[in-house]
Amino acid sequence: MSYKDPSKPIAQRVEHLLSLMTVKEKVGQLVQPFGWKTYESKDGKITLAESFKEQVKEGGVGSLYGTLRADPWTGVTLDTGLSPREGAEAVNEIQRYAVEHSRLGIPILIGEECSHGHMAIGATVFPVPLSLGSTWNTELYREMCRAVALETRSQGGAVTYSPVLDVVRDPRWGRTEECFGEDPYLIGEFAAASVEGLQGESLDGEASVAATLKHFVGYGSSEGGRNAGPVHMGTRELMEVDMYPFKKAVEAGAASIMPAYNEIDGVPCTVNEELLDGVLRKEWGFDGMVITDCGAINMLAAGHDTAEDGMDAAVSAISAGIDMEMSGEMFGMYLERAVQEKRLDVSVLDEAVRRVLTLKFKLGLFENPYADPARAEQVIGCSRHREMARQLAAEGIVLLKNEGSTLPLSKEDGVIAVIGPNADQGYNQLGDYTSPQPPSRVVTVLEGIRAKLGGDKGRVLYAPGCRINGDSREGFELALSCAGQADTVVLVLGGSSARDFGEGTIDLRTGASKVTGNDWSDMDCGEGIDRMTLQLSGVQLELAREIHKLGKRLVVVYINGRPIAEPWIDRHADAILEAWYPGQEGGHAVADILFGDVNPSGKLTISIPKHVGQLPVYYNGKRSRGKRYLEEDSQPQYPFGYGLSYTEFRYSDLQVTPQTIRTGETAVVTVNVENSGSVAGAEVVQLYINDAASRFTRPAKELKGFRKIYLEPGEKQRIEFTVGPEQLQYIGQNYQPVVEPGLFRVMVGKHVNDTLSADLTVQED
Repeated sequence: MSYKDPSKPIAQRVEHLLSLMTVKEKVGQLVQPFGWKTYESKDGKITLAESFKEQVKEGGVGSLYGTLRADPWTGVTLDTGLSPREGAEAVNEIQRYAVEHSRLGIPILIGEECSHGHMAIGATVFPVPLSLGSTWNTELYREMCRAVALETRSQGGAVTYSPVLDVVRDPRWGRTEECFGEDPYLIGEFAAASVEGLQGESLDGEASVAATLKHFVGYGSSEGGRNAGPVHMGTRELMEVDMYPFKKAVEAGAASIMPAYNEIDGVPCTVNEELLDGVLRKEWGFDGMVITDCGAINMLAAGHDTAEDGMDAAVSAISAGIDMEMSGEMFGMYLERAVQEKRLDVSVLDEAVRRVLTLKFKLGLFENPYADPARAEQVIGCSRHREMARQLAAEGIVLLKNEGSTLPLSKEDGVIAVIGPNADQGYNQLGDYTSPQPPSRVVTVLEGIRAKLGGDKGRVLYAPGCRINGDSREGFELALSCAGQADTVVLVLGGSSARDFGEGTIDLRTGASKVTGNDWSDMDCGEGIDRMTLQLSGVQLELAREIHKLGKRLVVVYINGRPIAEPWIDRHADAILEAWYPGQEGGHAVADILFGDVNPSGKLTISIPKHVGQLPVYYNGKRSRGKRYLEEDSQPQYPFGYGLSYTEFRYSDLQVTPQTIRTGETAVVTVNVENSGSVAGAEVVQLYINDAASRFTRPAKELKGFRKIYLEPGEKQRIEFTVGPEQLQYIGQNYQPVVEPGLFRVMVGKHVNDTLSADLTVQED
């Protein structure tokens, strides 16, 4: 049988297999039930659910979602979940049954969440994407993606639902933490690195998984920052901003894509044929698989109300270009009957099945559907990956303020009070889409500082002070007592995306953990947790004010998933670190920065406003957006690209050669960057372009290049960028890219508001 012959071309194998399939079997390939419900684990033995076995025998199962996923949503805990070896063995049991007990022996596509690490027990928890973006280090991120792919594939996972390429326009949105930032160019660079890292040189490699780009498209621009809300955006902006990172990832070879929940101009993305077929497939040439987000087809009939019922929703989705449904509820229930009743042409069904089967063949699942339990046990959560997580966390930390060189702190003397609700709460620094963790695998800020000082508890005092949420001040007394005994207070504030992992709560009066019948949820960020404000939750600001009255040196460390707008802290703290959610090694990374073992090099990829009323405050808005409000100007507290260092970098001699080019030509931009300080450090050199006059309105500045460089004290480098059509074009007449003749300003510098500038003139060809 040619479909089982690996020497045959994939297209031929797909067509032969497709010709053998019944309609029921075809529909089976398009459904993706929840994988964690397909088995039970008891006393180390995996038992497959009878419902799963029946589904395999009747028509097959195309894919399983979250087979290895563990979190409160799945109900899989440290006690009930699978070790790395057991997870691989469970996948093998599932695959063996599917291959041996279905008529055609088609293997199952195992899909997993890997936004910032494989979401399985024991896997490495890297920093969230907002932190990863703040590193501006695409090479290191590409290495991280290789590590994530290795951990995932070793357990049998073959496709991941990442990267998230949404462009954040309103950071009140709870999923801001899952994104790289507010700039499409930067996101595009991380998008390409993600695809290259996850998919490797070949999809059938033992350390490769198929990347799924999400959420296509406009998801980060929802009305009011509310999750899955309507998007009000013109076609030109959609093409220039939100589509750009997806196009870069498609060009890099992404194998799969996921439409967003939201609607654009009245059309839900799940059934937007113009986007899914017109742009994605016809214009961009994407030939991979399109899979819905969970429950998205059901939303068409109960949410968007663009479908009369489930049948109408299912037929509309597959007709618009959807190939597979996550959860599989609507497709599995209606598509076979839709074909029988002539509501769906079988050729449409065949095209979707063809894409799913093609991906399975490319992944090599027909030749080797099984995982290697020994390899999974060896690589998942290994020391090399933990070291990488620590480096990424450190490079993603942004030094926002350092008055009077408060930092770095001395390792030799002084008492430090580590205070705050995020000082010693491991789950609070991991972000959403995180698996359960034993306490020993997460290094908190308190633990990181104690480890840095050799475990000298006499020098390190601790009090939680308060919780993230709630109005209880019962912890203030202990916090103020500790602060009063200290020379320096490290106040660890922020937010939490931690769901209820059953860890209990904390005694604010003693700082000890306790398990009660009523656990306290501090979650104020994450999917579905959108806010009206960007201020600190609960009484955290009040705690900071009370501690400040003691006159101690005050270092604030933010651990959070979205920007925090607290002008009082900006004015009164001696130093401020923005650590985002830094992952399992976050405590070590924060301590590395605090004590100067690592010179901070993180730069903001999202503007931090002074007040929520300034929103939207992203840097690349239109020039016509206005200057100020009555109460305040429109500038953010900390601009895009901003981040301090323990050294100084001096820019000089910006040159553009030649100064005049034609529309199809390129120019070379060079600039000197010197470390004029006394310690070594890394700097992110940023290139911005301004089109002085254009037929259609443009942003005042747009990022078009960046380089992260390392310089010893006194060392100077001459940095070079190429500027040509790709950097100068925009979407013009008839929605076509164009480079218009005229004056362009080329700017290079430390951040968007601190640059050198030179002119470039473009003439007609």
